[in-house]
Amino acid sequence: MHAEGTSSTTPAAEQPAVLAEQVVTRALGLLRGPGSGTGRVLLGLAGPPAAGKSTLARLLTDEINRREGPDTAALLPLDGFHLSNAQLDRLDLRPRKGAPETFDAHGYLALLQRVTTDRFHDVYAPDFDRTLDEPVAARHLIRPHTRLVITEGNYLAAPTPPWTEARALLRELWYVDADESTRDTRLLARHTAGGQDHAAARRRIDSNDRPNAAQVESSREACDWVVRPDEFASARRSA
Repeated sequence: MHAEGTSSTTPAAEQPAVLAEQVVTRALGLLRGPGSGTGRVLLGLAGPPAAGKSTLARLLTDEINRREGPDTAALLPLDGFHLSNAQLDRLDLRPRKGAPETFDAHGYLALLQRVTTDRFHDVYAPDFDRTLDEPVAARHLIRPHTRLVITEGNYLAAPTPPWTEARALLRELWYVDADESTRDTRLLARHTAGGQDHAAARRRIDSNDRPNAAQVESSREACDWVVRPDEFASARRSA
């Protein structure tokens, strides 16, 4: 991969805005480039826990809707397909929450397939509520005239079915990255805000979040572009 950034003549104070514009421009290009036609485009954002996937997805959705009109873009997060805590307890998987086996991956694939073909009905997508620590139904809405669906989650680049089948539906898949110390700080704040004490949060990060992140990082090369939302520096895979 090679770095793609701003010109050395761009003032440092302006670089974040310029880099953010590059990210939005690339997303908009998916709607206007070859093969876009009148069909619906799916853009995927993969990356390790707390890298900034949800933040970037919301930024892109808001900015595209501001420029192109309401509901042009919509969200479909993988986190909405977390198994409920009741199911995790039944499967004895609560300590592994966030690992690939703790998602309804086939349900996620089925909704992606519907989104690519159903242009006549509203499509509702679930989300994950961090306060409840549970998935919630129908928080996101994809309208018939929605042209870009942004889906984000840890395992979109994973090399095994059904993740590979989901990947095949995406026009592009970006890898959202952040340094480990930043992700660690965010995860610690996330878990303690959810009610865990510092020691329990630390154990969860070390025993679960880090192994999950390592698995996600191993699939980085399968992505089309690398984005670091913290600074909007990015890299493109070499041809």
